[in-house]
Amino acid sequence: MGVLVRGKSGKAGERRKALGRWLTEHRWPARSVSRLRAGLRLSARSRPTSWPVLRLPRTRRVQRRLVQGLMAACVLALVPATWMRLESGDRVGTTAEAPAREVAVVFGAGLWNGRPTPYLAHRLDAAAELYRTGKVKVVLVTGDNSRVEYDEPDAMRTYLTGRGVPDERIVSDYAGFDSWDSCVRAKKIFGVDRAVLVSQGFHIHRAVTLCRSAGIDAYGVGVDEPRDTTWYYGGARELAASGKAALDALLRPDPRFLGPEEQGVTEALATGAR
Repeated sequence: MGVLVRGKSGKAGERRKALGRWLTEHRWPARSVSRLRAGLRLSARSRPTSWPVLRLPRTRRVQRRLVQGLMAACVLALVPATWMRLESGDRVGTTAEAPAREVAVVFGAGLWNGRPTPYLAHRLDAAAELYRTGKVKVVLVTGDNSRVEYDEPDAMRTYLTGRGVPDERIVSDYAGFDSWDSCVRAKKIFGVDRAVLVSQGFHIHRAVTLCRSAGIDAYGVGVDEPRDTTWYYGGARELAASGKAALDALLRPDPRFLGPEEQGVTEALATGAR
């Protein structure tokens, strides 16, 4: 019995014809061939002949309103970041310009294979310099340890001890899941009232603003970085993060995990005073 699978001209039709010849050669039952042929036709009909094209509004009035809406969205996105830069003001500088404070707070910035990323390593280098020059006495490392296999604070501690900071002068906050959580926990859990914050330049203004909103007299050290892809990504990310940060500073919510007070900073300062 011969079976013909009809199709339109073109490659799709040629493939269906080839399939028909193959079914004929292998003697498929007529009923199975009919079902297969019906399925092929249904599939061909369901395919779109062309993809929809995004068309801009034709009238100038609608186009003008669209442009105005986009401009307004951009301005609204920039307002929180601009406010934070104004709020931090002259409270951001280099390690040489930083005032003497008892505590430095280093924010986590990710791990690669269990070790600090280059950006986090640069933050820790700045903190080690602050300690060596006597600007700070204790370093509070705050980061994410929500998973057993991911431990930012311990990786930061290991890096600092390798740079000459004594282990007893390092205090770990394992629940610094974001900048607001780190600031609130530094104040409420570890009793930090005045601190030098260490981060990259694109993040330090937000960190200073949030810590001041949490009740800490904060000064920020902005670590310089080359203008590479990571730097531009971090700057773009700040525009998105600044909106949430503005809400945190305004509403002052509790961190994801608060917990009981800890004496780590007090004990580390007492050790240094002996």
